[in-house]
Amino acid sequence: MPIEADEHGRQEKYDTTAPSAAGVVDLEVGHQLQRGLKSRHIQFLALGGAIGTGLFIGSGQILALVGPAPLFMAYLSMMMVVWVVMNDLAEMTTYLPMKGISIPYFVSRFLDDSLAFADGWNYWYAYAILVAAEVTAGGIIIEYWITSVNVAVWIAIQLLVILFLNIIAVSFFGEAEFWFASVKLITIIGLIILGFVICLGGQPTHERLGFRYWYEPGAFVPYLVGGSTGRFLGYWTALVRAGFAFITSPELIALSAGETVAPRRNIPKAARRFVWRLAIFYGLGSLIIGIIVPNNDGRLLSGTGNASASPWVIGIQNAGIPVLNHIINAAVLTSAWSAGNAFCYSGSRVLYSMALNGQAPRFFTRTTKRGVPWAAVLFTLAIGLLAFLNVNNSGAAVFSWFVNISTISGFIAWIVILITYLRFRKAMEYHGMTEALPFRSPLQPYSSWFVLVLISVLTLTNGFQVFFPGRWAVSDFLAAYITLPIFLALYIGHKIVKRGPFARRIPDIDVITGKKEMDELEAMDEPPVAKNWVQKAWFWLA
Repeated sequence: MPIEADEHGRQEKYDTTAPSAAGVVDLEVGHQLQRGLKSRHIQFLALGGAIGTGLFIGSGQILALVGPAPLFMAYLSMMMVVWVVMNDLAEMTTYLPMKGISIPYFVSRFLDDSLAFADGWNYWYAYAILVAAEVTAGGIIIEYWITSVNVAVWIAIQLLVILFLNIIAVSFFGEAEFWFASVKLITIIGLIILGFVICLGGQPTHERLGFRYWYEPGAFVPYLVGGSTGRFLGYWTALVRAGFAFITSPELIALSAGETVAPRRNIPKAARRFVWRLAIFYGLGSLIIGIIVPNNDGRLLSGTGNASASPWVIGIQNAGIPVLNHIINAAVLTSAWSAGNAFCYSGSRVLYSMALNGQAPRFFTRTTKRGVPWAAVLFTLAIGLLAFLNVNNSGAAVFSWFVNISTISGFIAWIVILITYLRFRKAMEYHGMTEALPFRSPLQPYSSWFVLVLISVLTLTNGFQVFFPGRWAVSDFLAAYITLPIFLALYIGHKIVKRGPFARRIPDIDVITGKKEMDELEAMDEPPVAKNWVQKAWFWLA
């Protein structure tokens, strides 16, 4: 056992033959990904994955189901959850931003190998299914303009473009995702401004809306039962549904840490700005939607899946503004394409890292000369072929069921992240190294404990509707809970085969290996110096 000395001169022993230590060496030396992502790339990568069809269309379904107040409250609540999860990930990845890093790697190193195994496959599955979900949405969106061409053609074109953007050098991928997300974010900002204009009576009809629809038909639509209980159940349902819009978005910054330029400078900056930008788009966006559209508008539940069901389009049409419906449909298409692109990237990196750690076939460690894990990209995108199930109606119903499952996969992944972070923090305190953290998130560990309890309860109760009289449906029950036994089967199966302890003891958690190399990388970083106000503004934004 080699002996390492900490910053206080105290000697600690670590078994470098353990999976965690071996994983560090393998990640850092054996297989090199390129650091080609800049700050603006990773920030827009995370935003591109977070802002998908959920904000444009899914928010309208929540509005119709429970009303504008629960919609707004649910998005604010979920942003708080994302803020905590993002900070936890940023703290760990800023400390050890090694090449080839992934969330399951941290789970293995700071918590347990079997849990990391189950978590890794859970992540990969969720990302791969989400690729298919976004590609499917893109095909349906295109049908808003062209119905004479089979939707399979549009699905195939999107998959080929995503393949092209993910298989070439990562710097090209980052640039493409940056421009994808830029178009989307500009559109969202424009829609929010337009929503305020409509609210204040600046549209062609000059009708001042204010908060009229919050009074009539009302801010709350009681769910399942009446009174305050029904209003609370409406909020809880909105919280579950809002979760889908945010699932896996905090992880996108962490997954890109190993391919980020100057990670200890750029990751904390990206994490801090990500949540504030998310608050603008989802916070203001959900508020505006409830202002410009009444929750009893029948078009919100049209089920067409394209711009005609978007609350933005409905609000603009109600205001008498022509043409914009086509522009918004194009923005929704960009959202779906961008999110699918980001999910393919993330899923392939999870699979690549698992292969390095021996939790997936070694074949998936193969990379191109430019450092792109092509085998992992191809296998992840192959699951995206499930999008072709949507060629017929029954296929679309089955695929919708898979999308619902991926939401709970995301909740389970967040639970694992929070537990892993709490173990990491305990280990850093035990070894007296908390002051060595390059980035320290606020309100810890209390915020992590609170969110851990909240998400655990949310996961266990997400399908509460099926237990009400007359609402039982086997498909709904499976969509809500099938992921839990699958995850447990992966965990228990791996634990039986490997026969390891329940979790690593705090004194045995390795918080030393890899730190020296990352400190040296940080020492070589030369932050850019702004020479004029234009550069200052750009550095602040990027």
